[in-house]
Amino acid sequence: MMIKQFVKSLSAFLFIVFSVVMHVSHSNAQDFKTSESRAGFVKIKDAIADIQTDVRYFGEDNFMGVRVTGYRAPIIYITKQAAQALKKVQDELRPMGLSLKVFDAYRPQRAVDHFARWALDLEDTKTKAKYYPNTSKNRLFKDGYIARQSGHTRGSTIDLTIVSHNDDGTNTELDMGTGWDLLGKRSHIDAEGMTGQQRANRLLLRTLMMEHGFRPYDKEWWHFTLEDEPFPNTYFDFLVQ
Repeated sequence: MMIKQFVKSLSAFLFIVFSVVMHVSHSNAQDFKTSESRAGFVKIKDAIADIQTDVRYFGEDNFMGVRVTGYRAPIIYITKQAAQALKKVQDELRPMGLSLKVFDAYRPQRAVDHFARWALDLEDTKTKAKYYPNTSKNRLFKDGYIARQSGHTRGSTIDLTIVSHNDDGTNTELDMGTGWDLLGKRSHIDAEGMTGQQRANRLLLRTLMMEHGFRPYDKEWWHFTLEDEPFPNTYFDFLVQ
């Protein structure tokens, strides 16, 4: 009983320490909130009118199961340079009856801090069945699925997939073998057990993105970063609104 109480007290202490560290880290982040401070960014729909979006961090259908801190509207911001490169990918897909669908691009530092707090709360596993069924939550940092800093916060990293247009005006995501943000080995670029079509779909996305200046992340088939990103050392924290 004494050991159990000690472990509980230690966990509470470590959570407090982490919260303090996150507060210091957050205070050191670039905290840009005005439209003038977003001069290097655009709304992705303004840059690419026909691109599809699904801002899941604004809702509850994401790996945390709650709206993420910093997302106050279903809008996606991205650097101007990344948007220009992404438009070239969209231009290649359009004649095929296909389109990009974007889940996330710019991500405030406060959102990354929210991810980290959630990952440390090992008792909150309500989304495990859908988003990390084969990964232990206590390994999310170690396995590279959660980090205390993210390329997204620099504004030129993007999470996306490809959709096909249906006759009724709706869109269907191409089968990539997993859904977006599945935290596990099946999301790795070289995952085993994929069908030929799933591999072909992943290859199409990766080939077009790399052709237009993006580099992939080997643990997430949907994740790409602009090679020549304009803010390689800046982690922004303006609100998505």
